[in-house]
Order: sequence, then structure tokens, then C-alpha cells
Amino acid sequence: MYIVVNDMVDEPLYMQIRSQIIAGIARGDLTAGDALPSVRRLASDLGINLHTVNKAYAVLRDEGYIVVRGRAGAFIAGAQGANSSNEAADSQMDDVLRDLATAWRARGGTLDGFLERAAAQAKCAYGAKSAEAKDARAKTHSSCGD
Repeated sequence: MYIVVNDMVDEPLYMQIRSQIIAGIARGDLTAGDALPSVRRLASDLGINLHTVNKAYAVLRDEGYIVVRGRAGAFIAGAQGANSSNEAADSQMDDVLRDLATAWRARGGTLDGFLERAAAQAKCAYGAKSAEAKDARAKTHSSCGD
């Protein structure tokens, strides 16, 4: 998996690392048991402070995406580790979705418009390659980032 950070954007570097690892898990690039680079190696490869990578790994561990086995390193957690019914993660997702819906409405967007865009992005995240997914993306002028 290839990770890139950009210090010219508002998102903190540790969150960029976190997001890219989660995206790799979602795409299937990273699977349960896969080893992540050591904190020192990833920090060196990215040219950033090792504490930044350590923070990203700590957040991923706390969210259940990875397990840290001391000197053995960090590994992608199994399905039970990423616990899809994690109440804290569900609550955080609800908060983010509510904030997005509120911002959409404040800009004059409709409920149907928001739901269409949300559905198109969900289909992207789940890798839907159907004509329906492509049609939804076309209607919302959205892409899957590819």
C-alpha cells in the first residue's frame, strides 16, 4: 500500500495516514493480519516525525482497525477487531453525517439531493461498478476518486 501525505492541506498528517489505511482496508488492499510498516520506517519513508505516525497508529488501534503487538508491530485487525457495531464509531459517523446534511441544507440542498449524493459515495466505497452506481455518480457530478 502506498501512503502519501500533504502538509499543504488542512487535514493533520496523522489523520491523512489514518484515512488512507482505512481506505486500503475498505478496498481490500489491506486484509486481516497484514503487517503495517514500523512507525520508524513509515515516518522515514514519508519524511515526517515518528510521533505523527505513532499517533495515527494509536487512533487506528483505538478505533479497532489495527492491533499492536509490542515489538512485533502493527497489524490489520480481523473483522472482530474493526467491530462494525462499535457504538463510539457509530455515534461519530452519525455526527459526521448530520453535520454534512446540515451543511447541505444550509446551502439550499434538498433531502433527495443529499440522499442521492450519499448513496453515490456509498456505492463508491463499496466498489459498486454497476450501471446504477455510474448513473448515480453522473446525476450528482460525483466520482469515486479514480
